[in-house]
Amino acid sequence: MKLARLTALAMVVIAAPLAAQHQGHQPQPSAPVAPAAPAPDYAHHDTWLCLPGRTDACSANQDATIVAANGHQSVEVFKPASAPQFDCFYVYPTVSLDPTPNADLKPGLEEKTVAAFQAARFAKHCRVFAPLYRQITLAGLRRLGSTSAATADRALAYGDVKAAWAHYLATENKGRGVVLIGHSQGSGMLKQLIAEEIDGKPAAKHIISAMLIGTNVAVPAGKGVGGDFKAFPLCRTATQTGCLITYVSFRAEVTPPDNSRFGVVAGPGMVAACTNPAALGGGKALSDNYLGTRGAGLGSGIQAPWVKDGPAVTTPFVKVPGLIATECVQRGKFSYLAVTVNADPADPRTDTIAGDITILDKVLADWGLHLIDMPVVMGNLVELANVQAKAWAAKKR
Repeated sequence: MKLARLTALAMVVIAAPLAAQHQGHQPQPSAPVAPAAPAPDYAHHDTWLCLPGRTDACSANQDATIVAANGHQSVEVFKPASAPQFDCFYVYPTVSLDPTPNADLKPGLEEKTVAAFQAARFAKHCRVFAPLYRQITLAGLRRLGSTSAATADRALAYGDVKAAWAHYLATENKGRGVVLIGHSQGSGMLKQLIAEEIDGKPAAKHIISAMLIGTNVAVPAGKGVGGDFKAFPLCRTATQTGCLITYVSFRAEVTPPDNSRFGVVAGPGMVAACTNPAALGGGKALSDNYLGTRGAGLGSGIQAPWVKDGPAVTTPFVKVPGLIATECVQRGKFSYLAVTVNADPADPRTDTIAGDITILDKVLADWGLHLIDMPVVMGNLVELANVQAKAWAAKKR
């Protein structure tokens, strides 16, 4: 059982970038008007990974140890909002270990783990909704492009997300603002949802912002709107609403190799959009990070001790103020979030953070820091959602 759990955690971090390779980097055929099979009934609570008011993956412990530059450690106890004033609608990345091309609707350890790491912290300010959906599994990704009769059905996955969104709007929204949050395949699902159901349509009035992380969104070079979306601009200030936050991340000292599908889009005059959650107006800024205590998972290298000769960290997350800075950069055909680790050999804190995908100790540079796209700026994303929600509510009044 222990080995199975470790394998599941490994697949969580390995599967997500594989999904991103397939989704959102090449033109995709339009999904059918209706999915190939009926969508689940999202009136049933067991079709949701996370729902407000219950104990589930999005109520997992979010306590973090703050490790200061001098090595001092203190614990930040997480407190969810007692009366959240807005909602978050989260779609998780490729994590399913089901052997079928599309996942079932029974959440395993992998779905619960990724929601705890990517969505649960948003409960500090919002009600979190996360539908289960019949996503393309790791096994399904392997079959894409093959001659296998049992191939993955993207339309099935999207149909579920679309149905969950429709149910949420009809029964749960009640005029509240909502932040859309996705990563990798989840961002691909939301990207299609925005294009077909929200962009320039009545449903747009509900959107505080959309955070489509770990996927490529095309915009005309030098502009903040156009390309994949007609009337859904990039967020350039913290009080701007109805806008998009999106990026893919690489280490600042590593230029993406030519074979990378992250940070590049097809189409003349188009670039991959990049918005830095730590500095929406541009430039380089220190990030408000929340990293996994043990690192990025078994698909990555082992995280070095956070403090040399210091006590072991016992919380699920670690926050390292001043250690990480982020900046949107354009290098050749690539546009991405450059992540700088401000290493200081003179202090006792670690000079490295885990996040690269490795196979047999070889770093896959074309994937960048996909495993920690969200953790490197998680605090920024959470607080940005709250500031934007207040601005949205003020405009509504």
